[in-house]
Amino acid sequence: MIIEIHFVFIFITGLKMANRQSNQLPLNLPQLQNLVKRDPESYKQEFLQQKDHFDAVYDAFVTYYDQRNDKYNEEIDKLMTFLAQVAHCYTEELTGFPQKLMDALEKHAWEMHADNRMSICRTLILLRNKNLLEPMDLLPLFFKLFQCPDKRLRKCLQQNIIADIKNMNIKRRNNKLNTYLQNFMFQMVNNSHAKTAKISLNIMVELYHKNVWNDAKCVNVIAEACLSKIPSVMITAVKFFLTSNVAEKEDGSDSEDDIPNPKEMMMANRVNKKTRKREKNLDKLKTLVKKKKKKQKTENFQFSALHLIYDPQGFAEKLFKQMSTLHDQFEGKLLTLELISRLIGVHELILLNFYPYLSRFLRPHQREVTKILQCVAQAAHQLVPPENLESVVEVIVNNFVTERNSADVMAVGINAIREICLRCPLSMNRDMLQDLSSYKSYREKSVMMAARSLIHLFRDANPELLQKRDKGKPTIAAVEKKAKGFGELDAVELIPGAEALVGNDGEEAEDDDGVDSDSSGEWINLSDSENEANGSDEEVDDEEEEDEDDDDNDEEEDGDDSGNEDAESEENKNEKAKEKKNPKKKSKKEPEEEGLDPQARRLKALELIQTQILTDEDFKRMEKLQMQKQVVGAKKGSAKKRKASEAIDHVSKQIDELVDLGAIENIHKRKRHDREARLEAVKKGQEGREKFGKKKGRMNPHASTTNKEKRKSKAFMMLKPKLKRKGKSSVQERQRSFKHWLEKTRKRMLKLK
Repeated sequence: MIIEIHFVFIFITGLKMANRQSNQLPLNLPQLQNLVKRDPESYKQEFLQQKDHFDAVYDAFVTYYDQRNDKYNEEIDKLMTFLAQVAHCYTEELTGFPQKLMDALEKHAWEMHADNRMSICRTLILLRNKNLLEPMDLLPLFFKLFQCPDKRLRKCLQQNIIADIKNMNIKRRNNKLNTYLQNFMFQMVNNSHAKTAKISLNIMVELYHKNVWNDAKCVNVIAEACLSKIPSVMITAVKFFLTSNVAEKEDGSDSEDDIPNPKEMMMANRVNKKTRKREKNLDKLKTLVKKKKKKQKTENFQFSALHLIYDPQGFAEKLFKQMSTLHDQFEGKLLTLELISRLIGVHELILLNFYPYLSRFLRPHQREVTKILQCVAQAAHQLVPPENLESVVEVIVNNFVTERNSADVMAVGINAIREICLRCPLSMNRDMLQDLSSYKSYREKSVMMAARSLIHLFRDANPELLQKRDKGKPTIAAVEKKAKGFGELDAVELIPGAEALVGNDGEEAEDDDGVDSDSSGEWINLSDSENEANGSDEEVDDEEEEDEDDDDNDEEEDGDDSGNEDAESEENKNEKAKEKKNPKKKSKKEPEEEGLDPQARRLKALELIQTQILTDEDFKRMEKLQMQKQVVGAKKGSAKKRKASEAIDHVSKQIDELVDLGAIENIHKRKRHDREARLEAVKKGQEGREKFGKKKGRMNPHASTTNKEKRKSKAFMMLKPKLKRKGKSSVQERQRSFKHWLEKTRKRMLKLK
């Protein structure tokens, strides 16, 4: 009986709590929202009650704003949030709810309170995320709201538009919707309102970087924005093309498997014909392999956005016309100059008025002059008439490479000339090059290194312009290479290095465990090609040898390296002296190998390439032969000594679309460190070192204590008389000590006499 009464009491209490909870639901919207999502049908009546309440509050809300009342209404914010959260449960009942919110924004967005305006926008975004609104219905309103003077609202809408378009293209690209959205967005870029156009451009740039809209249509609309009359829009579009470089690592041919193995070359060199230069050439090949690996690890920058422009010539001309007519800030002009130069270099455009315009700014005192020099180098290519670039080079020489300027200015000028000549060697004449090469022995290291880098460039590009002593030791690759004239194309019928596929006996070279079965293994015989390259120039004049030796001695004294690579033992020096005295003995020890002549070997290689499919091993073999040609001398008996780093400088130099600003500003000088850098260097040097100063404690922990240590443990009253005596001595004590000092001094003087 007692148990039944207890259950009845619990049931009655539960009914009272349920009634109390139902009475509080209209006031507790978060709890009602949770219950509606769990069971929509059971709480439909409460939902309709809240919807009717929202309609009444909305009418009052709109009426207040018709009277230009901009007070914050917290009640309508709560009701909007509740209806948006449960809108997917009652889609039929909330058919006109989104349209009411959009009408309120279109009519009263500028008079509305900022918090109410933000709440309505977030409600519409929530409805869009639940697919209760189409993007085409919402985007025009959001772009219209960009004109509101509310930075927080503009940032929120911009992030939402980007995220919404990205989410629509995650699973698959909706081309129909993207086309419609792009057309609408392109109209907004041309909007007369600066904020709307700027934000629209930012949205397209962000979508391009996220690989959502990375097609040519989007890129060309951003290119049109570069010609906008609104400065902020123009600068944003120009910066997009200057910073949209995508770093991609190439696969396949750049893998480590395609790089020649140094161990294989060492093994082949060990079983090769015994020659005096065998070890030296092997060291050079090792250095070449290291350079190739280092080059492959670097990133190759490709300006994909610049390659997608429909009419680069017309675009560059419009940019140049706009820049030369408008009086804008210097930063904007500099960005436009850099974009024009990249367009000219990437697409090899002809814009002859661009170079005289740049010449006006080529002064050492000009602000950001290194970037202007970078623009000149980027705008240089093979199709530019040499006389146009030659005039620019003369301006740089006259204004920078003079001894009245500092060494850094001279080095920057020579480095800029080197970058220009790297892309267009015809822009340099003989007299100017010989004048610049005379700075190779300049007292300042930065100028000296810049001049030598220019000499090394022309040793590969066009050695005929250099003086006899600056040409260096000619290699087989340098002899085979010919300087191209203006507009001349380099058409070849044979792949470079294809002679490696044919052995000396005329048969195809075979592979066995990755090592060639040629007469010299990986080390291919180049004696025939050397003889062919020499012709009548096989004998070297004594005067040339002396000049080259003298020049080399100067380089060894002034250069950074200590010349350890060229150091040889006393035995090798004695052997060289004997070989110079008796050159006939050398020819007896090293007879020429018998085999096909170079012309027959070339024809055999051409036939082999046309009839067979080449493998990866064949390409590796051809690459090794080309590397050997770059280090093996074309003239026998040359006394020129060159370091391995100098021999392969031009090999690692590649022509890129982007000119590195550090290549122009590289002045080979230790920069001054600020206080923070010096302190960091000091702390780094103190790592792992014992602390400076007197060591605490004794070396032998078991030794007895000193009197000073014993004094610390004594009572103060025991030490007080002694401290008092020590601090205050009487007059008599001072006299006795002075007399004692005089006596000691007198005895010392007597001993000295």
